[in-house]
Amino acid sequence: MEKIVFWNIGVEGPITPADPLPEMPDIPRGAVLVVGGRGPIWRYGMAFHAVHGSPAAAVAVFDPRLGAVIVASHSPEYQEGEVLGEVEWPF
Repeated sequence: MEKIVFWNIGVEGPITPADPLPEMPDIPRGAVLVVGGRGPIWRYGMAFHAVHGSPAAAVAVFDPRLGAVIVASHSPEYQEGEVLGEVEWPF
């Protein structure tokens, strides 16, 4: 299986856009970064902007019903909309 890196951006209570994202994990070149956690959609947008230009081959979001869904890819190995169903959220 490909290298999977998880980034939990979820929150426990109310936040504002001024609240910082958690520190981004180390992302090895060619890895799939899976972003997840409970939070507002704007927080996800901020996270996607933060990972732009990272060494990740693809970025996915975690959906508990489906698994990791690729939302951006810079690799022919991964297609947007592809579901990595065997991925389980570790948090």
